[in-house]
Amino acid sequence: MLKIYNLRDKEEYIDEVAILTQKEWGQKNLSKEEFERKVKNKILKIKSNFWNINYCKLILLDDTSLVGFISIFPTDGNERKDLTPWYATMYVKEKYRGKGYSKILHNAILSEAKKRKINKLYLKTDLENYYEKLGAKFLEVLSTGEKLYCFDI
Repeated sequence: MLKIYNLRDKEEYIDEVAILTQKEWGQKNLSKEEFERKVKNKILKIKSNFWNINYCKLILLDDTSLVGFISIFPTDGNERKDLTPWYATMYVKEKYRGKGYSKILHNAILSEAKKRKINKLYLKTDLENYYEKLGAKFLEVLSTGEKLYCFDI
């Protein structure tokens, strides 16, 4: 059965989430030791932010199997530090892709933002015509070449 949880309530999944995050968005071609150090730092960062109002990491489970996750971050990169909070790290494991699970994660993070009285979430991406279908409004092209969007909650 599919269910959304806040990662702080299911900490047994934190290692897997940190590993997947490093593999997807982290620096590539690291030594095993450096990779493990980066994962350990991600775990510490996640735990230290569990009670930050502008931070949240939701996970989607199929019974006890991690399907994917999504986050709210206080900042995301260095380009627009004046904007907060950020819609970030939408990830669905490869074997679960194409089944609508990203939409479940998307709806869950918007619902969580609303509960936290957040009325805007910012997003940067290089994906074309993906987040627009979910209601994101284009704002500008960042210096990185990524596009900046906003979700009104």
